[in-house]
Amino acid sequence: MPRVALLELEDVPPLPAAASAPVLEGSAILMASTVVTSRARVTVDGKFFRVDGRKFHPKGVTYGPFGSGPEGDGYSTREQTLLDLDRIRELGANTLRVYHLPPRWFLDLLHEQGLKVLVDVPWNKHLCFLDSEEARQDARDRVRRAARLLRAHPAVFALSVVNEIPADIVRWSGAGAVADFLDLLVADAKAEDPELLCTFGNFPPTEFLRPRDIDFHCFNVYLHERRPFENYLARLQMLADTKPLVLGEFGIDSLREGRARQAEILGWKIEATFRGGGAGVFVYSFTDDWFKDGRSITDWEFGLTTREREPKPAFEVVQAKYRVAPYFPLPASPRVSVVVASYNGASTLKTCLQSLENLNYPDYEVVLVDDGSTDPTPEIAALFPKVRNIRHETNRGLSAARNTGIYAATGEIIAFTDSDCRADEDWLFYVVGDLLYSGFAGMGGHNFLPGDDSAVAAAVMVSPGGPAHVMLTDRVAEHIPGCNMAFHRWALVELGGFDPVYRKAGDDVDVCWRLQQRGYRIGFSAGGFVWHYRRNTIQAYLRQQSGYGDAEALLERRHPENFNRFGGSIWHGRIYSPAKIGVETSRPIIYHGLFGTGFFQSIYTSNPGLTLLVLTSLEYHFLATLPLLVLGSVVPHVGTIGVASLVLSLVMCVVAACQADLPRTRRRWWSRPLVALLFLLQPVVRGWARHQNHLRGQQTPLSARETLDSLSLEGREESLHLLRYWSEGAIDRTAFLKRVLERLDERSWQNKPDGGWSRYDVEIYGNRWARLRLVTAGEYLSNGTQVLRCRLDGSWSFLARAVFSSIAGALLIVIGFLGGWWWGLLMILPPLAWRIHLAEVDLTRLIVSFLDERAKEFGLVKLPPSSTK
Repeated sequence: MPRVALLELEDVPPLPAAASAPVLEGSAILMASTVVTSRARVTVDGKFFRVDGRKFHPKGVTYGPFGSGPEGDGYSTREQTLLDLDRIRELGANTLRVYHLPPRWFLDLLHEQGLKVLVDVPWNKHLCFLDSEEARQDARDRVRRAARLLRAHPAVFALSVVNEIPADIVRWSGAGAVADFLDLLVADAKAEDPELLCTFGNFPPTEFLRPRDIDFHCFNVYLHERRPFENYLARLQMLADTKPLVLGEFGIDSLREGRARQAEILGWKIEATFRGGGAGVFVYSFTDDWFKDGRSITDWEFGLTTREREPKPAFEVVQAKYRVAPYFPLPASPRVSVVVASYNGASTLKTCLQSLENLNYPDYEVVLVDDGSTDPTPEIAALFPKVRNIRHETNRGLSAARNTGIYAATGEIIAFTDSDCRADEDWLFYVVGDLLYSGFAGMGGHNFLPGDDSAVAAAVMVSPGGPAHVMLTDRVAEHIPGCNMAFHRWALVELGGFDPVYRKAGDDVDVCWRLQQRGYRIGFSAGGFVWHYRRNTIQAYLRQQSGYGDAEALLERRHPENFNRFGGSIWHGRIYSPAKIGVETSRPIIYHGLFGTGFFQSIYTSNPGLTLLVLTSLEYHFLATLPLLVLGSVVPHVGTIGVASLVLSLVMCVVAACQADLPRTRRRWWSRPLVALLFLLQPVVRGWARHQNHLRGQQTPLSARETLDSLSLEGREESLHLLRYWSEGAIDRTAFLKRVLERLDERSWQNKPDGGWSRYDVEIYGNRWARLRLVTAGEYLSNGTQVLRCRLDGSWSFLARAVFSSIAGALLIVIGFLGGWWWGLLMILPPLAWRIHLAEVDLTRLIVSFLDERAKEFGLVKLPPSSTK
């Protein structure tokens, strides 16, 4: 490889024995007369930061580099720096961002002034650094030395391992390789200082870079129109997902845009960022005085002050915004009722109620519904006299408890969380604010693993079946988890509350789907989150999943259009979950623009291969692996295929466990094996509970639906599957089908209408053993009349297939071991198949009679099978 020229980095001086750091409050401005210091480090806290237990919101400016310093290191003299820091504190900023490694005196001065700093590490990012071992090693050395310089210094907010790698360099080396190298740089920094927060400066041309180990996302965004900026901020929050989002740079060139426009744009950018759940901002820049490539820049004026440090109009605007940030006033403060439904949740209830005592919202109440608990829940509730405590004498189920809370609530907005959750103090501020600004009917948010939860709980978090949100767009949700959701009261009243049939789970899914069926939308708040304690034993996790399986069966009866033939839910949006519930089988596609010059280079990732996870489902084990193993006892070599099928299922679990994003601090040697085990057990336990519910579910017997017309069709099977209805005029086929669906719903006849992707109009579930698919078409005849054709395609239900296959498999096992005349047991199968076929015929008769009634409502004449009218 050719040798490349590398910049020299100064030697890092030895660190002093002790120092102290400032305490910075996220919502208060630090004026020049007040300096408070502390030794505490900044830590990540959900979507935000904390110092000394209090929220810390970086409200910053970029600073330098300058060319007038005596040491030529990008910094001014101590005297000028002191003047600048006084002005910066007057601005209300609490953090600086610098682009060269600061000298020790600069860090100490920041600490004395009660300020913190985000430090970028300079290295040769503009070269194809991954092609050169020397360049890679130089970058790593610089990051290590920077981390060593900053180690444990109280003025340090975070370290940025690089800022804005050129898009063509990333395209040359590959996004995955660059992201891996960034993770390596982060690991190098944390090897020097494990508590040092690390990030990198990203920007729209490389928004697709996804390093895994950064502590927060830092983006430089220069958009001058409010709506595109807010839309892009929502996109960045989806990219940041569970980590804080900091806007590391935004600014306006007052030389070209004018000083008034600079002030206007910076004002709404700061407000929009904090309202959108941003953790912090850095305005570019403090002054027009800055150097680049060894020369003074005179044709750009991004500063809040002139080169002479005179404030521009933007200075006062930013100062006013920083004085309020991050808590900008809400458009209104409607009363909110927080409903907590608890059943035997004493172990975490106290923590939950303590977190709800001091929420950052002016008008709210907490309603605890004790759903017949037999543990110390009543005693714990008595410790909180301000909480309205309502007790059910018997356990009525989750939905009934939440409905009791709705009935008792006095708020215009009703928010829900669970007794195993701890709310962030700003939870209502963000969730309600986003609900009021959006016009949505409901709003949800993140649920995070608490820092004090166990390593087993961390493994459970990344295993399948946990609470997750599903997003249709960057703002619109298809589903929000029940542990963090809020709705306008009127929306819940219009629905009639939660459906009491959901006793353990599924109530949140049902409410979301019913709202969307009525044309309402649900949103997602990036800043409104709760901490959610997971199940901390395998047994508790599997009991939870069994309850979820039971709820899925109930949901399938209510919303069959949202489930596939195996009983799995169908989601149209993207699932955001710590668990990698699918196996990633295809590489993401990046739009680079023509010749890699696109300014917004987005990544398009396909959903993980959920089809492959079928290999771990109960149905696959029961219908594929087990029969193959059984046949292997009779037919040579088939058993080998059965073993291979089982091994394939195990491999899928191992792959999913390897993809799991376990929290770094709670990884144990047994964590991934445990995740693999849970990926194996969860589908079996959840599927078994789902099918048990199907087996014991109450359905109206077909005999109760019989009419004289349906009975008259007995023995006429050949004429049942194709129907024709004639009309003198036009037939509105769509109106006919809508009437069919209305009447099916009125008669509580489970059905699944076409969602736009099917070759049938509606699928009708008549009993446990059979189902029908109705397909219609309109024929226009030459004489101006029209014929509506209806075809009924019958099939066995999944349960019928499973029962038949199970009996066949059991018989083969018996025959395999006993042999001889036991082959005669197979004669049981034809009568069984015939009985299921008769159930299909009975269902078809009833539907034919049902369609005849609908045809009469439309004035249609039924044609005989052989008619050519």
